[in-house]
Amino acid sequence: MASSFFSDFGLMWYLEELKKKEFMKFKELLKEETSHLGLKQIPWAEVKKASREELACLLLKHYEEEQAWDVTFRVFQRIDRRDLCERAIRESTGHSKLYQAHVREKYSNILAKKSIATLHQNLDETITQEEIKSLELLFTPQKPGKQAHAVLLKGNQGVGKTTFLIKFMLAWSKGLIYKDRFSYVFYFCCQELKQLPVTSLAELITSTWPSTSAPVSEILAHPEKVLFMVDSFEMLGSDLGEPEGELCRDWVEVRPPQLLLSSLLRRRMVPECSLLITVDIKARQSLEDRLRDLDVRVLGGFRESDIKLYIYGMFQDLHRAAEAFSLIQSKEWFLALCRFPVLCCLAGTALKHEMDEGKDVARTFQRTTSLYTSFLFNLFTPRTTDSPSWQGQAQLQTLCSLAAQGMWTNCFVFWEKDLRRNGIEGSDVPALLELGILLRCRGSEPSYKFLHPSIQEFCAALFYLLKSPGHHPHPAVQGTQDLLVTFLEKSRAYWVFLGCFLFGLLHERERQKLDAFFGFQLSSEVKQQVYQYLQSLSTVRNLHERIVFLALFYCLFEMQEETFVSQAMNLMQELTFTMSGKLDLEVAAYCLKHCSKLRQLSISIQGIFQEEEKGHNLLSNADLVCWHQVCSVLTTNKHLRVLQIKDSVLSDCATGTLLNQLRQPNCLVENLMINNARLHCDSWLLFEVFIHNPNVKYLSLNNTDLCRDAVRNLCSVLSHPTCGLENLELVNCKLTAEDCKAFASILMEGRKLKQLNLASNFLKKGVRTLCKALCHPDCTLQFLVLAFCYLSNWCWDYLAEVLLTSKSLTHLDLSLNTLRDEGLKVLCEALRYPTCMLKTLSLMQCSITAGGCRDLAAVLTSNQNLTSLLLAKNHLGDTGVKLLCGAVAQPGCRLENLGLDDCGLTGACCEDLADMLTSSKTLTTLSLIQNPLDHCGVAVLCEGLRHPECTLRVLGLNKAAFDKKTQALLIDEEKRNPNLAVLESW
Repeated sequence: MASSFFSDFGLMWYLEELKKKEFMKFKELLKEETSHLGLKQIPWAEVKKASREELACLLLKHYEEEQAWDVTFRVFQRIDRRDLCERAIRESTGHSKLYQAHVREKYSNILAKKSIATLHQNLDETITQEEIKSLELLFTPQKPGKQAHAVLLKGNQGVGKTTFLIKFMLAWSKGLIYKDRFSYVFYFCCQELKQLPVTSLAELITSTWPSTSAPVSEILAHPEKVLFMVDSFEMLGSDLGEPEGELCRDWVEVRPPQLLLSSLLRRRMVPECSLLITVDIKARQSLEDRLRDLDVRVLGGFRESDIKLYIYGMFQDLHRAAEAFSLIQSKEWFLALCRFPVLCCLAGTALKHEMDEGKDVARTFQRTTSLYTSFLFNLFTPRTTDSPSWQGQAQLQTLCSLAAQGMWTNCFVFWEKDLRRNGIEGSDVPALLELGILLRCRGSEPSYKFLHPSIQEFCAALFYLLKSPGHHPHPAVQGTQDLLVTFLEKSRAYWVFLGCFLFGLLHERERQKLDAFFGFQLSSEVKQQVYQYLQSLSTVRNLHERIVFLALFYCLFEMQEETFVSQAMNLMQELTFTMSGKLDLEVAAYCLKHCSKLRQLSISIQGIFQEEEKGHNLLSNADLVCWHQVCSVLTTNKHLRVLQIKDSVLSDCATGTLLNQLRQPNCLVENLMINNARLHCDSWLLFEVFIHNPNVKYLSLNNTDLCRDAVRNLCSVLSHPTCGLENLELVNCKLTAEDCKAFASILMEGRKLKQLNLASNFLKKGVRTLCKALCHPDCTLQFLVLAFCYLSNWCWDYLAEVLLTSKSLTHLDLSLNTLRDEGLKVLCEALRYPTCMLKTLSLMQCSITAGGCRDLAAVLTSNQNLTSLLLAKNHLGDTGVKLLCGAVAQPGCRLENLGLDDCGLTGACCEDLADMLTSSKTLTTLSLIQNPLDHCGVAVLCEGLRHPECTLRVLGLNKAAFDKKTQALLIDEEKRNPNLAVLESW
């Protein structure tokens, strides 16, 4: 028995095959056989209590691997389990070894032929010790004591995920990794699988086997020793959401590839196997949510040291190598691009060629587009001449046509029919393969892909300047404006660079290169079409919900034509975007400095300034200049009134720059929101802004921890005569009862503060102090939110006194407090008084029942001021709502807005609701969302809506929650009454 056999298969898996009685007999005979062989005895106490796994460990601990197998073999024969011996012999000398040899040869050839290796000789099938360590750590559990059986490897497109898997296969086949854990490792490429109409797991395994017949039964007899690799899962377009009934459990069952892999990944088939899945970094979160016991890892690509090593390896002249690497280091976009191994090779090739030509590479490579232009044009220009041949020009044009088809059809693998459709003849293919621009894919039928997806995107963008999309042979290819809509709205996640390349090719210098290469002037209409599209965006409401502004910034940054960028940015009045890296910061800064007509700006900053926070200032002067340019919009945009900083962490330096701009007299911001953000500065420095800048009327610090000193500083600023704050939101700011004293003093001073939101803070008894201040004759507060502030019984008397006394308070929100019917009764006694000025009252999820509705009904008929009552998520039931409807129908009720969402209403109450609609002269909004109303009830409701006296304008109902018949009824009602809107949220 080969000594490597134990490391390949593991003794434990054979002991697991023994029945309970056989296992006990095995232990008894073990003592005799070890004595017969002259081996040192394992203490019987340890053997007796050992599990199968523990006994395997004991055998390997006390004996050499060959000795351990020998004694195990002898005992198996004595308990009449020769079948296990035969299987072990067969597997140790047969199938697994045969398969490993096949994998070793196959993947050595694949790695040798991969694009990076053909472009640069330094990359081959050699696996370094560092790579071995990285591969071994892949299945090391991130949580102690829990073994990893499924790993999701995420990475950007082209970062090297497939190469990583190939190296894994090669290292495993050479016995360098996981020799104790996996007997078989199978690789499935989803780009290839999606071409298959149907298949089975058995067929997929057989397709990887060195012969036409694979021993699938023997392979899957020990599924815990099998690893399945699933590469580029996002290519199948599955979110693993298929119904359970459609999944298969039998590995011979034939299903569509999407369903087959879903069954495997969701553990309905071969549940004991291990899985390694690679996906694009932007893959849907649902993949992670639906996979059990998943470890998620991120593949980041080349580090800066890897880039340096790689670039230096391409140049014989160290001086020129240093110049090339220095240029890459100096530009954030260049460094980011070179983290992708293939693109690092592309960059090095382009740099070397331009340097050999004696050109100034710092001037030539200003943008990503210029790098790709240089690489491709040099690729199609014979080395013996300075100009391309007509064959080269024609071949590039056909490649651009093929690339455009691929982008619009979500295709990165092409068949011979696709090549022919776009003008690529069979005689052209060898030349394109020789150039390395196309690569041959694995598979029985000839198929091809571009060297890198970004090169396909570049060629697709170039197509729009070469030809009209209407002349493309494939009907899926759409026009320029459709391309921009698709790219900027990110409706196709696999479009990464396409829009940027289109903008980049419109730069005058690139246009000159294109005209010179192709020998004719390319289309001049595209630039005008781009501007017309951007103009159309300026008229769209809530534009941030439609397009990704950062994607637009990258497009304009790639173009870098000052006049055009200024024109484009001045079309934008509202911007919302997230910056998560230094390149994002640079790109946003470039675009914002061209912006002068902003009215509203919302920014999220993640992962940029944390380095300073940890005491390691890794930000360069250029980074700080970029941040200053971003903040400068506060003083250069005279119409900017709203600034939101959310989900962000800013360092001392970054915070100082922001606050300095807010202090400037020409900063006219009125609404400032710093939500779920950390500004590293003394709280006084932040709040002092409102003394220097009286324009700020609204401040929101939601989800920000405020210490006692910070609250005191804030209240001190609120007391200052030049502070103009009128609206203050401090939701979930860790405020306590003690902090209420500081706010109470402000309220009694009668300053400018009109609205105060203290929701989701543990105020409890502090509310008593606030109530006393609200009753003060100088208090002018109009709007108070105390939702989810842990209020209880003793609070209601104080709040009732406020309702009776305050001449200014018109809005009160007590939602998510345990009010109950008893507390409601106390409040309603005060609400009935004519001196109560309250107009809107929100009591959502306050444990109110039908019993409390009688008191509310009395309020509605006696209080002429109350116009809005929100009671969502209280179990009022049909009985309670009947009382409310009767009150609203009375002539003395002035209610305009009634919220009854999720109140346990049924179709039985709809007649009361309909009577209310026909009688009320003021009700314009009624919300009934998340109530189980039936079709008959809705039909009765619609009869009330049709009454000529009905004043309702907004009805809250989720049409999608009803059957088709009821949906049609509601749609018809909207058509009949153009003044009525049926909305699922309001």
